[in-house]
Amino acid sequence: MKAQAHEPDRPRPAVTDLRIGSYNVHKGVGADMRRDPGRTIEVIREIGADLVALQEVDRRFGDRKGVFDLARLRESTGLEPVPLPARLGTAAHGWHGNLLLFRGAEIEDVRPITLPGLEPRGAIVCDLRVAGRPLRVIAAHLGLLHQSRLIQARRLAEEIQTEDGRPTLVMGDLNEWRLGARCSLMPLRKELRAVKRSAMTAASFPARLPVLPLDRIIGCHRAEVLDLVTHDTPLARQASDHLPLKARLRLPQ
Repeated sequence: MKAQAHEPDRPRPAVTDLRIGSYNVHKGVGADMRRDPGRTIEVIREIGADLVALQEVDRRFGDRKGVFDLARLRESTGLEPVPLPARLGTAAHGWHGNLLLFRGAEIEDVRPITLPGLEPRGAIVCDLRVAGRPLRVIAAHLGLLHQSRLIQARRLAEEIQTEDGRPTLVMGDLNEWRLGARCSLMPLRKELRAVKRSAMTAASFPARLPVLPLDRIIGCHRAEVLDLVTHDTPLARQASDHLPLKARLRLPQ
C-alpha cells in the first residue's frame, strides 16, 4: 500500500467568542405581578453575557420612564448601556423599550429606528468592534400582528447589508414562533438563518412553562451563533413573563 504524504497542519483562523443574550424584562414585573427591577438585574447578572439586548425597559405611556437604576445595573453586571442619540422621553432608558448593554467593546455608531406597523415599535442598530473585529447588532421588539411583523422584518432587512460587509446579529423579542413559509421573518431569509427549519430556536414564553420561541438570537453566515439555550433558573421564571436567551457568538478573523 502506498503511503500517503503527510500534509502539514494548517493554522486555523483566529476566532473571537462573545457571550450574548436577549431578554424581555416585562418592565420589571414578575410572575407575582410585583415590579422588582432589582430581581431583574440579578437575572441579567446570572446570564453573564458581554452583550445583551433588552426589551420593555421603559414604561409604554406617559413619560416612558425607565424601570432600572442604571448605576445599580452597571455595578451588579459590569454592563454599560449603549449611548442613544435619541429617546422618546427624557426619563426613558431606551428606544421604544429596547436597550443594548455591552462590555469590553468599542462603540462606533448607534442609530435608533422606528419600525412601521399598527403598534409603536422600534429597534437599535449598533456598529461596534469586539477585540478589533467589526460587528453590527440589531436589537428589536417586533409587533404582535403578523402583517406588522412582516413589514418590520422588511425594514430590518435594509439594515443587514453593510458597506464594509461586517457580520450582523439580530436579537430581541420578535414575537414569531413559526419557521418556514408562514414565518413573518421571511424578508430576513437571504442573509440570516431566521426562517429555515434548521434555525436555532428555544422556547422562552411563557416563563413558567415555556412553549413558544418568541425570543430570537440570529446570526448571519459570518457570525455563527452557538449553544443557544434559555436561561432557565428559579429566579428567571419569577422575574418576567419571558425567559432570557443566551448563546455564544463566534466571529472569525
